[in-house]
Amino acid sequence: MCPPLPTAESPARLTIESGVLHIAASDFDARPMSFLNADGQRTGYEPELARLVCAHLGLTPLWHNLPMAEFYTCLGTGKYDAVWFNQAITPDRQQVVDFTQPYGLFDEAVLVKKGSGITSVEDLVGKRVGGLADSTNIALVEGFSGATAVPYPGSDQVLPEMLAALRAGEIDALIDDELVLVVAAEEDDALEIAFSLPTRVPFAIATAKTNPTLQAAINAALVATQADGTMAALWAEWIPWKPFPLA
Repeated sequence: MCPPLPTAESPARLTIESGVLHIAASDFDARPMSFLNADGQRTGYEPELARLVCAHLGLTPLWHNLPMAEFYTCLGTGKYDAVWFNQAITPDRQQVVDFTQPYGLFDEAVLVKKGSGITSVEDLVGKRVGGLADSTNIALVEGFSGATAVPYPGSDQVLPEMLAALRAGEIDALIDDELVLVVAAEEDDALEIAFSLPTRVPFAIATAKTNPTLQAAINAALVATQADGTMAALWAEWIPWKPFPLA
């Protein structure tokens, strides 16, 4: 369900609520991209970049915990301004929303239990590979000869659900964004990265096609943070093991 939010009083207003950018996101731990710290504050590469972008625009970011599967449906209701949570630019999504320029290029990876013997695509023959439904991740499994794709609906806890399925043996491997899976492997000694896929998928902010002014404003702010080096500095803070891809 998409809970109601304030509606615009003027068609000229940049956002749904004056001075606020209402962002569709999810609360599950997707560090280093996005997570809630011990104080319940959202942080990570995406939220900190959102705060910089909003500072340029004179806005306050406000995040809403939604199932990933409902991001674009909710955006289409006019109750949210943007989707900003690990969103790859895809042709299908471009049919229903506008995307800003990318704020990063991201690889994908396959996570397995230690001792599985899986180290390459060839080792996935006859294996069940879980991934987020309707994502660029699960789409890759179609090219893995002999592997069976196991899609998981995009709930507001989909990553923890997929990790639990891997630990329980309900799937043999999990495909997702490399950054997220690297952290998952670091935090669980029973898991490891089997291999990575250098896909360099562009992630960006989605806005409604009915509000091109907002898309242009966010784009301009992204350009400014890239030009003054603050975007690269945030990347170095949160993702120090990979070179900033937009230099």
